[in-house]
Amino acid sequence: MAVEEEGLRVFQSVKIKIGEAKNIPPYPGPNRMRDCFCTVNLDQEEVFRTKIVEKSLCPFYGEDFYCEIPRSFRHLSFYIFDRDVFRRDSSIGKVAVKKEDLQKYQGKDTWFQLQPISADSEVQGKVHLELRLSEVITDSGAISHKLATRVLECQGLPIVNGQCDPYAAVSLLGPSRSEAKKTKVKRKTNNPQFDEVFYFEVTRPPSCTKRQFDVEEDDVDKLALRVDLWNASNLKFGDEFLGGVRVPLRVLGQAGVHDAWYFLQPRENGGKSVKVEDLGSLRLNIVYTEDHVFPSEHYTPLRDLLLDSANAEPVSASAAHVLGEVCREKQEAAVPLVRLFLHYGKIVPFISAIAHAEINRTQDPNTIFRGNSLTSKCIDETMKLAGMHYLQVTLKPIIDEICTEHKPCEIDPVKLKESENLEANRENLRQYVDHIFGVITTSGVRCPTVMCDIFFSLRESAATRFQVDQDVRYTAVSSFIFLRFFAPAILSPNLFQLRPHHPDPATSRTLTLISKTIQTLGSLAKSKSANFKESYMAAFYDHFNEQKYADAVKNFLDLISTSGKWDQKSIETPIMLKEGSVRVMVQRVDGRGSKGRFMIKRAQGRKRFGMKNFKKRWFRLTNHEFTYHKTKGEGALCSIPIENILAVERLEEESFKMKNMFQVIQPERALYIQANNCVEARDWIDILTKVSQCNRKRLSTYHPSAYLNGHWLCCRLLADTAPGCTPCTGGLPANIQLDVDGDRETERIYSLFSAYMTKLTKMQEACGSKSVYDGPEQEEYSSFVIDDPQETYKSLRQIISAVQTLEQQHTKYKRDKFKKTKIGSQEHPIGDKSFQCYVRQQSESSTYSI
Repeated sequence: MAVEEEGLRVFQSVKIKIGEAKNIPPYPGPNRMRDCFCTVNLDQEEVFRTKIVEKSLCPFYGEDFYCEIPRSFRHLSFYIFDRDVFRRDSSIGKVAVKKEDLQKYQGKDTWFQLQPISADSEVQGKVHLELRLSEVITDSGAISHKLATRVLECQGLPIVNGQCDPYAAVSLLGPSRSEAKKTKVKRKTNNPQFDEVFYFEVTRPPSCTKRQFDVEEDDVDKLALRVDLWNASNLKFGDEFLGGVRVPLRVLGQAGVHDAWYFLQPRENGGKSVKVEDLGSLRLNIVYTEDHVFPSEHYTPLRDLLLDSANAEPVSASAAHVLGEVCREKQEAAVPLVRLFLHYGKIVPFISAIAHAEINRTQDPNTIFRGNSLTSKCIDETMKLAGMHYLQVTLKPIIDEICTEHKPCEIDPVKLKESENLEANRENLRQYVDHIFGVITTSGVRCPTVMCDIFFSLRESAATRFQVDQDVRYTAVSSFIFLRFFAPAILSPNLFQLRPHHPDPATSRTLTLISKTIQTLGSLAKSKSANFKESYMAAFYDHFNEQKYADAVKNFLDLISTSGKWDQKSIETPIMLKEGSVRVMVQRVDGRGSKGRFMIKRAQGRKRFGMKNFKKRWFRLTNHEFTYHKTKGEGALCSIPIENILAVERLEEESFKMKNMFQVIQPERALYIQANNCVEARDWIDILTKVSQCNRKRLSTYHPSAYLNGHWLCCRLLADTAPGCTPCTGGLPANIQLDVDGDRETERIYSLFSAYMTKLTKMQEACGSKSVYDGPEQEEYSSFVIDDPQETYKSLRQIISAVQTLEQQHTKYKRDKFKKTKIGSQEHPIGDKSFQCYVRQQSESSTYSI
């Protein structure tokens, strides 16, 4: 989700590798091991959790998580939990990284010390305060001064035990005073509107008689306002602390008025030293990205250069190929390039051009596409994007079966357990390999067209280059479809969205053995048993040394490398795309898609709308239907054919005072659904929208709020059949894997060119050297592939010019934004590091007057 900023869109994303934890404190008692899992949180909102690693104090997770961050946040937090014998989760410790500190750890494996978790430190949200110091005359004629403190509102308070009933406690603190007052409690909201004013008497020297006077700095410095937010609790343990702020009165400045937003802070411990218990540590690799994307016309010069790469002569002189040359890792360049070319429908000619050039540079057909070149990385990325649904259809059912059955398949005699039989294990493994081999080699008709076109190009180029080798037309394709697509997906199904988590060790071993065998079957090597270092694998593979397997592979490769012959077909078997537990409410709508009377699932006798009207249900989305069930595994309570989904849109929070809500609109009724967190809500909306994008009767407008108390909350229209007042979200492509923002990808490519500007300059020098130097190639320039120095130099000059123009745009944007940034505004609340900056902004004077 992008945040709009005056014509500029800001995207946030994070990619995390949760490695391992070590030295977790042992469980008290005879069984000292723990069953631990880790969660990823935006502030305190959980957006991901790992599998549970049982009976370990040094659990290894090895799980990757990526998400687009749909809202602002202060901390990226990681919690380690232990699940005890009663299946209760108890917290062990946490790692909290401030948003502004994420760049310190960018892309580096880092060990973080786990910190203790306490209610006083679990703080999020912000508060809006207005302070005014005024002079009043008492009945006796004396002058006194009062501080009027207005607590306006809070935003983003944490949810405590499923609810938030906040109130604010306001105190004026001084050397010999502490006076506290409270607001009213606001029920069931974490964005309370208080708008209450409190008055505090400010003590003045008795000698002061002037009607107009300067407030002495020493007196002001001794006073501070404290505002603490609390959750009103019915529990005997008392109210929960939600966060607070301390505002020294010197911020009042010369005007005696202060109006600002503040980030809530943890409770101070009064300067007491706290002994920090050793809770262990957690290894993380965090890559946080923030893309500032300008309107499309700003990217035209660079985008045109990139998209014309397939036509460049030679292709090594093109802008896209140059990017691959200057990036430290080819993968860095491949990801945005592939997404950009896919978005504009030019991926096949681009990959064909760079693959043809690489094949012509290859001397031995047995080493074709063996290196981590730009070509291989681009094809890998294309298969991941265009082929993800193909993988789901082909492999997910059998991978699920293997992970569920837990059949023993170990065939290494050294690793065999006493209770296992080697022949029985070998037969289990053979059956799994036969099954997977069968579903792969019969899946050619479903291979995406874009992949078939690329494979056709590889096949033709390889066959032309190595005319003597009759098998090269197969090995050029199998090196990708088997070695880089199916085999890795079998080995690590969680990385290809086939499983939510990495499998347990025994299942992971089974998948490793299957992956090795499938990889060898697809390689069409002359002596296959020799491919295995392990003798037990060579012996196992003897079963597959039959011509029928080689014939099946060749037939499959022929099928998927025949350009234009096959389109992606509709799949008769339902494939599960997403499932999970969420809350749901049902609303009736008429046959034209307009909303009508409520039909609400709620407890008997309940009349008001609220949390109790929403029932927790298990939702499943397949390529055929969207269903919900009372619990996982039970029959469907409701089934919605995909073709009946007319729109999927967010529901405004004010409708039911609930976050993370969306609506699925059908001809007969609509579902109001609450997801568990903001990331999950976005995922459900995205995938539901994409699978229903081509439905003929999709709505063009919708109501973003509910119909309550005789009118629509959004547009105030009275008729429940009134057409929608807001345009539906549109523009998403029907192919759910190719939802790409071309401008964002061009911005990412610009960022790479900008980061590697010194290498671009060095490559220019290399072009000059090759043009005029008549001896051996200079070693310092030997890392670059430069086939035509003049054309490459020309491209480099155009790239650098386009990058410098964009650099100027970014510099101007940052300068203008800095000028407009007002610390203390709702967008930039005052935090623990920005207070001094705020004071300097307000006044350079040390005298405060009224």
